[in-house]
Amino acid sequence: MTQRGNASKRREVFVASDPTTHGAMVGRVDASQFPIGGPDGNGHVSPGPNPYDLLGASLAACTAMTVRYHANQRKLPLDRVEVGVSFRHGAQGKRDSFERTLALEGELDVQQRAFLLEAANLCPVGEILGIGADIHTRTDTTGFERDASTQARYEDDLAQLPIPNITPD
Repeated sequence: MTQRGNASKRREVFVASDPTTHGAMVGRVDASQFPIGGPDGNGHVSPGPNPYDLLGASLAACTAMTVRYHANQRKLPLDRVEVGVSFRHGAQGKRDSFERTLALEGELDVQQRAFLLEAANLCPVGEILGIGADIHTRTDTTGFERDASTQARYEDDLAQLPIPNITPD
């Protein structure tokens, strides 16, 4: 992890429509490129993680890195950390929320697990997202399985937002 001391540095991500894929969105960070899913503006839904998935992935990645960092600093026997993140729009004026689930593997005692659960709340991306949304964190020892019947579609997300001139295809 890096310190946040240098405010003059910035991170840049570029997103553009790709004419070779009928306008599907492509994200670029340095030399890395990745598809961005969702309505492509031409009546199709492009494959790939949509913007809400990318927010969740950012929170999960930062949380895992933060937990790993704090475990290493304390020399805790953390073998593996897995972070799952789900997102829900707030209903009827309530705040949006993220639910973050940590699976911690290793010979950790109860106190060490509690410390790492608290360390997850120090994640810088979580601090930023927490300004506009609630973030609930819990541990899970059973691993992660995805239930497709409860997964929101990006079109559902767009339909709930009062953004002028943007409608799902």
